[in-house]
Amino acid sequence: MNRILIISSGCDISSEVGAVLSAMEAPVEHAAGHADALRQLRLRAFDVVITNCEKGMKEDLALLAEMRSIRPGLKCILLARTSTPDEVIAAMQGHAFACYTPPFNAGEIARVALSAATDGDWKNDIEILSAAPEWVSVRAQCRLITAERLLTFERELSARLPEERRRQMMQAFREILLNAMEHGAAFDPEQMVEVIAIRTARSFVFYVRDPGGGFRHERLKHAAIANPPDDPVAHVLEREKEGMRPGGYGLLVARGTVDELIFNESGNEVLLIKYVQDGYVRDRAGSA
Repeated sequence: MNRILIISSGCDISSEVGAVLSAMEAPVEHAAGHADALRQLRLRAFDVVITNCEKGMKEDLALLAEMRSIRPGLKCILLARTSTPDEVIAAMQGHAFACYTPPFNAGEIARVALSAATDGDWKNDIEILSAAPEWVSVRAQCRLITAERLLTFERELSARLPEERRRQMMQAFREILLNAMEHGAAFDPEQMVEVIAIRTARSFVFYVRDPGGGFRHERLKHAAIANPPDDPVAHVLEREKEGMRPGGYGLLVARGTVDELIFNESGNEVLLIKYVQDGYVRDRAGSA
């Protein structure tokens, strides 16, 4: 039985996540606070604990260490009021399963919690190579749940972007990351993608390198980005012919939601750049 424990004390998102999980018929129990959570963990095992969003991430990390002293294999999803880059890095180093700050999405949190409850290969699927707040570099296994985990950490690292620009950046990053894992590695967990998140004074940058041989744009007949101007759905027929699932819009979406999207020659490395201020690209171009 994959049990999930939600620590809640008047936090709306805790109730919402619990309701979504219950609708999914997941075994869910609630703790009234940190002390009650520790008491319940001493009585029996839980696969996943979701923390109380009223606390800070630093407090949640201290709780995680205490919970792990009771249940070493415990998976924990951190919900916190705020986070700093140092705290997000500490959460990754402490093998938190995922972390979130407002605005919360109950459906997403519940879905990740349900995946966590049944995932036995998670502990070493994200390897930290560099942990400087301005330069966080990782290698990640090519698994869908690993991508979902990594997205939660990278979302928090990009928190200095205004909310709409952060949403756009994360939408593009998600498309590129999943494209690298799916098309570069066929979601083979033996393969690794490399991801670097870089913060500068004026921008936020993601670098993604997939383990595949890359691509040429002329070979992307299955992707919307390669459609001729007079045939915006040509890739749909190509995907049907090749027996591929519906889709093919990832690169097009990514290009439309970041300020700069740059591929290397072979197509297996990409930079996504989002500027902190809307006018920076225009101003920079005008002053060249």
